[in-house]
Amino acid sequence: MMRQDPIKHVFIWPAVIVVLLVSIFPLIYSLTTSFMSFRLVPPTPPRFVGLDNYWNLLQQPRFWTVVRTTSLIAFVSVALQYVIGFAIAMALNMKIPGERLFRVGFLLPMLLAPVAVALVARMMFHPTMGPLNQFTSLLGYPNIPFLTSEGWALGCIIAVEVWQWTPFVILLLLAGLQTLPEDVYEAAALENATPWQQFWGITFPMMLPISAAVVFVRLVESYKVMDTVFVMTGGGPGVSTETLTLFAYQEGFKKFNLGYTSALSFLFLIVITVIGTLYLAVLRPHLEKRR
Repeated sequence: MMRQDPIKHVFIWPAVIVVLLVSIFPLIYSLTTSFMSFRLVPPTPPRFVGLDNYWNLLQQPRFWTVVRTTSLIAFVSVALQYVIGFAIAMALNMKIPGERLFRVGFLLPMLLAPVAVALVARMMFHPTMGPLNQFTSLLGYPNIPFLTSEGWALGCIIAVEVWQWTPFVILLLLAGLQTLPEDVYEAAALENATPWQQFWGITFPMMLPISAAVVFVRLVESYKVMDTVFVMTGGGPGVSTETLTLFAYQEGFKKFNLGYTSALSFLFLIVITVIGTLYLAVLRPHLEKRR
């Protein structure tokens, strides 16, 4: 039975109103700004331009380059996080000696600030003074342009993302593995099923719902990557590692083009929504079979 005391509204509604004002007002203001030509430097009065900001963005090759770069970082890093995370989660689920120590060790990267991780990574991958290039020099090989070559820079960013956020995947998949029923595996063992057959026939299908959720969350979060890229490469060399959030930062906080930046933010939202919708549409038939 729910309490009908009127006093509860005194405590609930102020909090609800504050949350609505804090979240909805900036969203509506940003949406209206996206239809205007609005600059702070040089200061220009807001002028309604309709869909011009969106149209200019869609015609700009840099926008599509940034979308492609962000998508590459997101999909490759999340795929590696899932594969590595699943393997480590299964190893931890086997009750190996020192399991708790390993579990804490694997989760430590997730607890570090992304900016701090990126700063350490930038020193590690330094073109001349980094320990990795010093090691290659000792072996007689030339320095590797980790952060000054497009391919290497993208690879380094993906490696840092994988190192830091694989623990998140491990944590959730390990929780899912520990809820699987043991009697199914006992029946499979009686049928002389190999570990590989048990994985593809039992573990992977039963873990599909939580796997879909984990990948979806990490995919959305990976599209918002900025701090790692900003600290490690600044979007360079050139704009080869520039992401959508970094592009919005450059336009909003360096050029102070608020109307253009607001339109970019909503296009970013549309891109993530489309990708998320397609992802769920592809997985829905497989998830419905598991019900």
